[in-house]
Amino acid sequence: MSFESEKDGRDGNGEQSEQDNHTNGQTNGNVGGEKAQEELPSHVGFFHSSLNQTRKHVIILWARTTLILFVFILAILSLYWAVLFKVPDNLSSLTVDVVDFDGQVPPYENVAPLVGPFVTRMTNMENELPTPMHLGYRNRAPAFFDNDPLAIRRHVYNEGAWAAIVVNANATASLRSAVETGNATYSPLGAVQVIYNQARDETTYSEYITPMLQRLQTNIASAFGEMWSGQCLTNNTLSRETLGRVPQAISPGIGFSVYNLRPFQPPATTPSVTIGLIYLIIIAFFSFTFYLPIHTKYIIPEGHPPMHFYQLIIWRWLAAIAAYLFLSLAYSLVSLAFQIPFDAPAAAQDVVASPANAYGNGTFPVYWMLNFIGMCALGLACENAAMVVGNPFMGLFLIFWVISNVCTSFYSITLAPRFFYWGYAWPLHHIVNGSRTLLFNTKSHIGENFGVLIAWTAVNSAFYPLCCLFMRWKTESEKAQQEGKSKPKLKDLVS
Repeated sequence: MSFESEKDGRDGNGEQSEQDNHTNGQTNGNVGGEKAQEELPSHVGFFHSSLNQTRKHVIILWARTTLILFVFILAILSLYWAVLFKVPDNLSSLTVDVVDFDGQVPPYENVAPLVGPFVTRMTNMENELPTPMHLGYRNRAPAFFDNDPLAIRRHVYNEGAWAAIVVNANATASLRSAVETGNATYSPLGAVQVIYNQARDETTYSEYITPMLQRLQTNIASAFGEMWSGQCLTNNTLSRETLGRVPQAISPGIGFSVYNLRPFQPPATTPSVTIGLIYLIIIAFFSFTFYLPIHTKYIIPEGHPPMHFYQLIIWRWLAAIAAYLFLSLAYSLVSLAFQIPFDAPAAAQDVVASPANAYGNGTFPVYWMLNFIGMCALGLACENAAMVVGNPFMGLFLIFWVISNVCTSFYSITLAPRFFYWGYAWPLHHIVNGSRTLLFNTKSHIGENFGVLIAWTAVNSAFYPLCCLFMRWKTESEKAQQEGKSKPKLKDLVS
């Protein structure tokens, strides 16, 4: 009995000893693990071994992102440089019609013309210059305009030419009469007219057309004055006393009367047809990020069941259009606040008028509607792109959208390479064109402008539900991936 008890005691003590050892082992292991964890530093250096995989992954992502941005800069920003790259070669596409009436129409048919042939000869010499840096001068017979000088103004107004040089029918007759009779009332400015329409494209006129026409006028007046004064002073039939009464008829002899059919005035209109419209794109773009968190409240079940997805799409589209209506009104009111004329009557095509609006007192509502439809065309495209590409690439789309619209609307496509002819279909081109019509009463393309903008709005509206569905599918797929589930099917997301 005592042996068995002793044995049982030993066995019991052995089991207890093993349990104690196991417990001690666990305790020592836990202590060792905690000690190892405590030994890990709170921060490590860039080349620490624990960052090997992370460092490799980050460098790959950095390189890929840099490559994307590198290619994007070369591809998209090049558009802005390229639109002006061929300007010197394409200046001749800015046509200037030269019309010589001198001695061509009654009652001056019997006068031997001198001024007209001299002016046309000088413009022909411009076309023959070895450098392409000249305007495109075209000789037009008076019969082309039914012998009507005012028809030439209407021709320039209707964009048949960028400018016109008109030698008046009495140019030579009045000049000869002045030196023969000593007519002190003779004005050299009555010999030749220069006609253009600045509000058609103030940048092209100020940068190229006006400076070149002014240089041509100076060259013609100087050359003609030298030639004509020599003839007068060597002509023994002309009295020196008579010539002394009309020095202006000797040199320069002729001058140019300039008629700017639609001056670009006032200066405050500049943002309305140029830089200000960039903000129309930006406002439309960022309205997506402003309104999206508001719309998602319908599908987040916080005390209510989520709305049907197709109804959310309808709501979002209607809300976007309504927002554009009010935001475009705010944009339009800025122009009104700075006293840009919106109540001037329309003017005839052959008169100089400033200010002149296309629809008189009704101009502002049409201007608002143009900006509204334009904002719909620009904004819905931004929303679709934002839903498809998401962050961070939606920022790159904004850059592309701004540059592609700016380079084809703020700069003349006539001077750009033919590659840029797609710009005639871009929305901002038609907003700028329509704004010029409304604010300056230039040639109206307003029906075409609204038509193109409405087409952009319709196409983007058609893609809008698909883009909404794609964004939801992408969001749900990312959520399912995080939860280890399979990606949802598109048909399951429509409800």
